[in-house]
Amino acid sequence: AVLIDLAGRRFYFFWIEIWPHELYFVAGLLIMAGVGLFLFTSALGRVWCGYACPQTVWTDLFLLVERWIEGDRNARMRLWKSGWTLRKIRLSLTKWALWMLISVATGGAWVFYYADAPTLLRELIALDAAPVAYVTIMILAGTTFVLGGFMREQVCIYMCPWPRIQAAMMDEETLTVAYREWRGEPRGKGTKRRVLAERAAAAAQAAGPRIGGRSPRIPMPGVDPAAGKIETSRDEPGDCIDCNACVNVCPVGIDIRDGQQLACITCALCIDACDDVMARIGKPRGLIDYIAFSDEKRERAGQSPLSLWRHVLRPRTVAYTSLWSLIGLALLYALFVRPEIDITVAPVRNPQFVVLSDGSIRNAYDVRLRNKHGEDRPFRIQIAGDAALRLDIEGVDATQVSVPADDTAHQRVYVIASANTDPALADSTGIRFWIEDVVSGERAYQDSVFNGRTGQ
Repeated sequence: AVLIDLAGRRFYFFWIEIWPHELYFVAGLLIMAGVGLFLFTSALGRVWCGYACPQTVWTDLFLLVERWIEGDRNARMRLWKSGWTLRKIRLSLTKWALWMLISVATGGAWVFYYADAPTLLRELIALDAAPVAYVTIMILAGTTFVLGGFMREQVCIYMCPWPRIQAAMMDEETLTVAYREWRGEPRGKGTKRRVLAERAAAAAQAAGPRIGGRSPRIPMPGVDPAAGKIETSRDEPGDCIDCNACVNVCPVGIDIRDGQQLACITCALCIDACDDVMARIGKPRGLIDYIAFSDEKRERAGQSPLSLWRHVLRPRTVAYTSLWSLIGLALLYALFVRPEIDITVAPVRNPQFVVLSDGSIRNAYDVRLRNKHGEDRPFRIQIAGDAALRLDIEGVDATQVSVPADDTAHQRVYVIASANTDPALADSTGIRFWIEDVVSGERAYQDSVFNGRTGQ
């Protein structure tokens, strides 16, 4: 379905065949990918890093193998801190073997994009493939093994430039993983929380008359709907019990409670861990959540956050979407109107013209005829311009040239102007080369010039 044929200078993407002179399609797709990254980063932060980046995906895959062999995080920590026993050696070798198997499969998958996959697979197994195939697989397997198995988050922090670039695309309306400080602070352990809550309840019970047959409401950290504002008292602990679950699950080892950081890849593992803790202690979820900084300010002021679509649909994202759509529509239009035949004309510059024995002026041109059909086609070559010009095709008696299927034919042609005619005496004369598919009648052209004596 997808093949990058470097030897044949073709790029096949399902039913689409891209020729060397059509690399603008590849450039357009790369630009669309870049604009798409800008769009998602502006709206949803580093979702690419957290969910789709190959470094993240392969690291998670390697961690899955590691958990399957060595156990959960606590078991792995104990194993790593212990001495080198037979059990540790056996588990480590098993893990590394599976990692290498995944790495080799990854390298092979990339190589298959550049050759016929079934044929190359048989040659690799039979040890009959080209050396470059084995070397490429070894390089890709080695980098995958090291980056996914050992370096992991260090790649994101120190090697990847994307975190620095996307900082310019995020603003206060971008949804990103954040900690609701107004709700979680001050932090307190579960025992301390219960003691303070009991003291607050006792104080409220003893203070003042009952209102409407009920005791006054005990303010809790967070939004107080009755008061319409955020409680600012620091006498009671917030919802965060300082369990460090968010830190323990973070693949890059940061504390999201310290604020937004360059190392955060927005994987949302801290959200899941914190929500589990909140559920166990009977507190609302969302202490760590996808939230815009502007919404955090609104919540501090007792206001409701904006809806998701208000964050997604804003001028910056609309501009990115419009640009992405325009590029995509332009590529689709170019794809559906591109001809099945094509001509390229290159005048021979050394010499620019030749004076024949009868005084005529002859110019030479190198013509490339592209046949994108799946069968051989005869092409008729003609010129349009001054009537004094005539065409002569090297090695061909007629004006037809046969072009093989899915190939390019190279042909030397000559344009001759009789002596003392306007083209022969002028500095240059514009001409147009036409080719016509004799079978389908499809035509294509390219303009060029004829150089006369004055241009010497």
